[in-house]
Amino acid sequence: MRNRPPVIDTHAHLDELPDPDGAIKAAKDDGVVAIVAVGQDITSNQKTLEIAGRYPRFVFPAMGYHPWRLNADHDEATLAQIDANLVNCVALGEVGLDYKAKTRKKVQKALFPKILDIAKKHDKPVIVHCRYSHETAFRMVKEVGLRKAVFHWYSGPLELIPLIAAAGYYMSACPALLYNPYHAKAIHAVPLHSLLLETDSPVHYRELVARPAHVRITLREVARVKAMSAEEIAEQTTKNARLCFGLKGQA
Repeated sequence: MRNRPPVIDTHAHLDELPDPDGAIKAAKDDGVVAIVAVGQDITSNQKTLEIAGRYPRFVFPAMGYHPWRLNADHDEATLAQIDANLVNCVALGEVGLDYKAKTRKKVQKALFPKILDIAKKHDKPVIVHCRYSHETAFRMVKEVGLRKAVFHWYSGPLELIPLIAAAGYYMSACPALLYNPYHAKAIHAVPLHSLLLETDSPVHYRELVARPAHVRITLREVARVKAMSAEEIAEQTTKNARLCFGLKGQA
């Protein structure tokens, strides 16, 4: 295999893959040096922890409560699970707000601060889903005083980008750069020191069914939209990921 710069997939749902072990091996073989595996609810979080346990110093778990998965009957147990296990994770996520989801806005906005308080308590980065809610999510994260946050698959307002960067937070790019001009426009505007790479596996990007190895596609497309070398982007985004998540060991 020709020499390739190391890259990190900072957002993958390994628990949703039919063959997570095969996908992890393929990523390793392609020079991916770490994967941040994100959870979405109690079951997802538990599976994510189990997968990460099989790949220490390569798969780094995050536990979350996705706005699509909110269920009042499970809120207390889910938050307790996250609180009890977050010490063994590199982040709290995927969490956030989604104003196109079926879950009512007021329900999401009532629960999100409780989630952010747990991240603050453990001093962990929060991985934020914020579809059609970027300004609100950013304001809420900043008000809690979190040191680190990632606004994943960033396609929010361009004028918000410098504010997110100035707060010391990150924004991530994904393979939607292949076809989505607005995502490309946003990533073009994100400062390199605030940028992360991800796949959001197993999302379907038209004909591409994402796996962690496809973070190479994200890298290539970021290089295209920023008119920079892939090597420079890989070096800086890998450094960013290590700083953001405190990755140690193989990563």
